[in-house]
Amino acid sequence: MRRWTKKGTRLGPTGLIRRGTCDERGVAAVEFALILPLLLILMFGIVEFGLAWYSKQVVTNASREGARAGIVWQEPKMSDSEITAVVQNYLTQSGFTQPVTVTVTGAGGPSGDPLSVRVSHNYQFNVLPGFVASVTGQVTIQSTTVMRHE
Repeated sequence: MRRWTKKGTRLGPTGLIRRGTCDERGVAAVEFALILPLLLILMFGIVEFGLAWYSKQVVTNASREGARAGIVWQEPKMSDSEITAVVQNYLTQSGFTQPVTVTVTGAGGPSGDPLSVRVSHNYQFNVLPGFVASVTGQVTIQSTTVMRHE
């Protein structure tokens, strides 16, 4: 026969007091404190990689726009500086403010010759630089488009 005392404790066969349930107050807070850093790294990692992916897409599209403008049949053909201006204009209209390097090869060539436009820039990881890239937290994002003159 067990005897009950106040507040859910009971007396055992030897007369010692035992609790019917363990006190679990604060366990959720401790678990949350342990999991929070992982959740924050995951959340900021998703945002950071999303921004890097956006940069890659803008650089790729700028390269395509420059190559397309350079191969279209016209007299006189576009020069390297004019193709670079087309790429820079596309980047400006896209809201891309980071400095880029544009390399044009084969501008003004005859019909059928290839034109290559390469656009690259260094993407700086802001939130998680140590987890993603080298010590500097930078990754080079580049795109090269090759098209033939019309």
